[in-house]
Amino acid sequence: MAFGISRAELHQWKQAVLRGEIAFLTHYWLDPRFPGIKTVTKVGCADTQKLADWCTANGLNPAYIHQRQPFPHFDLIGQKQTEILQRAGLRDHLERFHLLDSRA
Repeated sequence: MAFGISRAELHQWKQAVLRGEIAFLTHYWLDPRFPGIKTVTKVGCADTQKLADWCTANGLNPAYIHQRQPFPHFDLIGQKQTEILQRAGLRDHLERFHLLDSRA
């Protein structure tokens, strides 16, 4: 279940995904399968080959892309999430969801 984002933010992410852009959406998230993980970043793109190439370029296995049409996405969690958000220059995601604090 997603927390901490507005409908407008979700709508903007969906529109960017549908346009074939690599789009990032970070939100609070709780899943008992991942204890200690409190956020996820969904990296989406309707062009699944472009998304697979993005995964490969970032050291991620494209086999883990969620093929949920019309919004295929890769879920980033943990250290890799922080690393990729920093590399992408998405400091607002890092600050808003206190992801830099969790590295201490």
